[in-house]
Amino acid sequence: MGFNDTEAANAAKAELRMQQALATSHVERDDYIDTTPAGPLTKKDINRMAWRSLALQASFNYERMQAGGWLYTILPALRKIHKNPEDLKNSAQMHMEFINVHPFDVTFLSGLVLAMEQSKEKISTIRAVKVALMGPLGGIGDAMFWLTWLPICAGIGAALALEGSLFGPVVFLLLFNALHFGLRFGLAHYGYRAGLGAISALKANTRKISHAASIVGMTVIGALVASYVRLSTPLEIHAGKAKIALQADVLDKLMPNLLPLAFTFLMFALMKKGYSPVKLIGVTVLFGLAGKLLGFL
Repeated sequence: MGFNDTEAANAAKAELRMQQALATSHVERDDYIDTTPAGPLTKKDINRMAWRSLALQASFNYERMQAGGWLYTILPALRKIHKNPEDLKNSAQMHMEFINVHPFDVTFLSGLVLAMEQSKEKISTIRAVKVALMGPLGGIGDAMFWLTWLPICAGIGAALALEGSLFGPVVFLLLFNALHFGLRFGLAHYGYRAGLGAISALKANTRKISHAASIVGMTVIGALVASYVRLSTPLEIHAGKAKIALQADVLDKLMPNLLPLAFTFLMFALMKKGYSPVKLIGVTVLFGLAGKLLGFL
């Protein structure tokens, strides 16, 4: 989901996801045989669902994406909700349809879906909610975790490691997973409690949340580039008896950290052309070795 997608583009993507879901559907009926609302799930049930969500992508494939892990996540709760074997079968078949959502905030959707299953909503309604929230949750998750929280935690951990502290990796893992697990379990309970009432609020604020998080993330990444991308040259320009250091007397006078900025833009340009991160790491290593051997770095 793009942060600046138009309403028409979002509607087209939602329609495509619905078609992908229906293409893998084996649901025999839209209504459950037993329409009596089930008893409420306990905190233990919701926590169990949150723990099982860690395996969301364990059976990832390109036909149904995360469907196997999604059903594994909610299956114990479904067994508690649907006492009729045919209802359980029909529900499981629907939840084995195509689904692709961010793995860290997926528990909000699974909690919401379980609330709908508990009230015995129509299967088509539950499917529509799943499809409608795949994109928004993906956009929010990417902006919050990959573009914001991960660079912040990595920057703190890398700073400690560069100072020689063995706690750098430990601090990184503790900080990142504090938010990760806090949201994973918190969103599971919130999604279940909020039920359908949370959908309108989420859809109304998705673009704002994603946009704000992406701005913070880009700011952090920019600071990391200035702090951790180090590139300088020892080359000197000789003019008669005078010696001019290219780095200190020319480049730094024009703009401090000009070479790191130029190298960052080069990497970005290569990524846009389709180079993989692994290839870019190899290019960086070869460039560094060649620069050291030839004396221009």
